[in-house]
Amino acid sequence: MKGLKSKIYTLLAIMVAGLREANAQGAIGIDAASSELTSYIDPIGNMILVIGALAGFIGAIRVYIKWNNGEQGVNKEIMGWFGSCIFLVTVGAVLKAFFGV
Repeated sequence: MKGLKSKIYTLLAIMVAGLREANAQGAIGIDAASSELTSYIDPIGNMILVIGALAGFIGAIRVYIKWNNGEQGVNKEIMGWFGSCIFLVTVGAVLKAFFGV
């Protein structure tokens, strides 16, 4: 019975040592993933701003065409276009602020 207890204690000690090593490797992995993720934030934010610029340009052309044709609902079109541009610019800024870049 005494030999069994010592084997169990030895096994538990080995498991605890293994868990400590796994925890240390996990922390290193999380730090590496965090730094890699923050390296993507600037290009993604810039890409969102470019998409916003393209959407703004296309929306401005659509509003201009509707305005020249005398169509109804130009104000609605302007509000939708302006709102989408504001949203995309805000999303780019929020992403950068959220990830601390």
